Amino acid sequence: MSRIGRKLIPVPTGVEINIDNQHIVVNGPKGELSLDVLSPIKVIREDNVIRLERNSDSKYDKSLHGLYRSLVNNMVTGVSEGFSKTLEIIGTGYRAIRNGNKLEILVGYSHPVIFEETSGITFEVPNQTTIVVRGIDKQLVGEIAAEIRSVRKPEPYKGKGIRYQGEYVRKKVGKTGA
Repeated sequence: MSRIGRKLIPVPTGVEINIDNQHIVVNGPKGELSLDVLSPIKVIREDNVIRLERNSDSKYDKSLHGLYRSLVNNMVTGVSEGFSKTLEIIGTGYRAIRNGNKLEILVGYSHPVIFEETSGITFEVPNQTTIVVRGIDKQLVGEIAAEIRSVRKPEPYKGKGIRYQGEYVRKKVGKTGA
């Protein structure tokens, strides 16, 4: 049996889960998420716990078991606590500014790079060199953070660019004089 798939998902107070056949809707204080589950997996609600079961022990069913358990757990966590990714901007003159619902990033181009908040995603700029991406959908938060990072990836010689908080960038040795 899948080690991840057989774990129970605790449902915190304030989170409401509706299971209609193979469609799951999770409502919480931060918002609402929904998911369609494929037929080999059954979602069962018991008191304040959600359990996932599979029909057979085929390789395909086993792979879906752990996957859907993780997806449902991320939905429950997202609507109750939310997810966030923190990015750091390193480089002289590099900075981020929040104007209304837009995020302007100045990282050495002739123009600022602008990102708009989409539904379910918010940006915070606690200081000029830090960006926090928040939302209830873990996949969407990670995708937006990766798009922001791809504007100016950290380069290996000076380490300048946009990186995740705590990310280690291995520096290379530059040219040596002859």
